[in-house]
Amino acid sequence: MSETSPHQYKVLYIGGYPDFIQELNSRPDWFDLVVVENGLKAMSLLKEDKSIHAIICETYLPGMNGIDIAEMRQLKQVHVKTPFILVSPEKDDKNKVKAFKTAVNDFYEGKLDAEKIHHRINYLRKYFAYYSTISEDSKTNHEYKIPWDKRLFDIIVSFFALLILSPVLIIVMIAIRAESKGKVFYTSKRVGTGYRIFDFYKLRSMRIGADAALKELKHLNQYETEKKEEVANDFCPRCASLPEGEYCSEILYSEGKKICEYWYFEKKKQKADSTFIKIKDDPRVTRVGKFIRNTSIDELPQLVNVLKGDMSIVGNRPLPLYEAEMLTSDDWSERFMGPAGITGLWQVEKRGKKGSMSEEERKALDNQYARNYSFWGDIKLILKTIPAVFQKENV
Repeated sequence: MSETSPHQYKVLYIGGYPDFIQELNSRPDWFDLVVVENGLKAMSLLKEDKSIHAIICETYLPGMNGIDIAEMRQLKQVHVKTPFILVSPEKDDKNKVKAFKTAVNDFYEGKLDAEKIHHRINYLRKYFAYYSTISEDSKTNHEYKIPWDKRLFDIIVSFFALLILSPVLIIVMIAIRAESKGKVFYTSKRVGTGYRIFDFYKLRSMRIGADAALKELKHLNQYETEKKEEVANDFCPRCASLPEGEYCSEILYSEGKKICEYWYFEKKKQKADSTFIKIKDDPRVTRVGKFIRNTSIDELPQLVNVLKGDMSIVGNRPLPLYEAEMLTSDDWSERFMGPAGITGLWQVEKRGKKGSMSEEERKALDNQYARNYSFWGDIKLILKTIPAVFQKENV
């Protein structure tokens, strides 16, 4: 949307309540609506899209709730002068008071009125334009930074490693191209320290179109726990014992449906959706791909990520977006407070166990590294990684 249509605003809507979305979409002359369902996707979009004019966010969301998103936006200094409005279909005095103590600019309860929202966004934008004199870019950003000794070590090691290993890289790149046509490098979006998203580099080890075939192979996932029967009942048994209109926990709107927070997470556990994806003897892997995976040669382009400062030699593995979205709770988000890296604690432990490691064990080891990492501890992990790379077990 261009600035030539000042009465239409590009609005990021975070949530899934259909009545609110429908109300805003009913006025395309006022709102150019972009809808995402969770906070991680919202933060990623806000970092990339500077043209968002306003943010409308539901109070209760899976993972980060609306107030958490407002606080993270302030902490990351992303769109801090963009109006942020919280909305709730129910009366919510407790969160209304809490919201106005944070970076929330307004709070609406009950039925949403498109005209009132439009007028409010217009007023808030004028207010920020008139009174705000501090540039968003000039504010202090409290992002995690790699300690200087670790960063210096990363630069030296990655530079000389790329220099020494460049003949190997060239030979492997030729072999990849000879076996299957397509790019020799595989680039994907990954989430690293502080939920920062960056381009992650690997040598391509799979056939072209491998990502599209992932759903068909989900049953081969090493981290997939034994499936339990999906509960067909959409109604919480705890809520059923309460008077009509009362709920046992906070109300969420997932996929356009109303559900209490307790039952949302119970159904999620019963579906046993695995967070991490690792397929043993993956049929999508090429012959060259199998070799470079077993020897970890496919990981060498990540040395470029290290040189750029996206990640470190040693740290927690940066995750794909679909995995990181499921790790926003307090129990597991700690792993994002440490450095992202090529190798780390769980990789060494996993290879030592011949690839047998549960999802919970992996997440716990990530948190352990984030809490306790040190320069000399990293050196020990590197020394353990070298012999582990050449073991026969394919992990």
